Amino acid sequence: MPMKPALLALLLLLPSVAFAADITGTAKVREADSVVIGTTRIRLGGVDAPSVDQLCLNQQGERWTCGVAARDELIKHADGKSWVCHPRSIDRRGRQVARCDVDGEDIQKWLVRNGWALAYRTVSHDYEPDEAEARAAKAGMWQGAFIAPWDWRVRNKKTAILGATKPPEGARNILLASASGPVAPSPDCTIKGNVNGAGECIYHTPKSRWYAQIKMHVAKGTRWFCSVEEAEAAGCRETRR
Repeated sequence: MPMKPALLALLLLLPSVAFAADITGTAKVREADSVVIGTTRIRLGGVDAPSVDQLCLNQQGERWTCGVAARDELIKHADGKSWVCHPRSIDRRGRQVARCDVDGEDIQKWLVRNGWALAYRTVSHDYEPDEAEARAAKAGMWQGAFIAPWDWRVRNKKTAILGATKPPEGARNILLASASGPVAPSPDCTIKGNVNGAGECIYHTPKSRWYAQIKMHVAKGTRWFCSVEEAEAAGCRETRR
């Protein structure tokens, strides 16, 4: 029996419903596992990278803004290159979860192999060999001591400390802290961000009127930024006073 035209048309539409179209273009890197192409926010699937306010320890046991370093290394590596992202799903923040190639290179693989992200085992085992390679080479975060990004986000005091360096006394408290705490993560990151009573994120440069009155404390939703561009990319606006 010939297939009815209406049913045939529906079947032809199914692939476009089941599989979102590839997202292509150059990307603006927000964090090492989060980028924007055009107006589309993308979460790199299968990996988990440190947030920009996560702290690690370097080979000398010193505080190190590994989240900022991971983001900046991805920016340098992918600068001006063409991205092709293959969406798989949408996360709870409305971002497209995708596998991405940058000039033909699997960018998730590059991040994990260079120690700037971990294989996100709860969703994929694809990048475990690359993580083992990074760990053996003491690449990126593996050179020192750090907490897995998924553990750091929930501030689990019982979580394991990873890395090649034996953590010094008191390391756990440092690693569980945040670059959003009372001390700026580096001399270059002096812009303060806080949340006002209306729920808006406001940033204050050192020249702002109320800069000294803004007390930095993680529980209050404060955060340090290294540039105005970074603050605005995080959805903050400049204080009006």
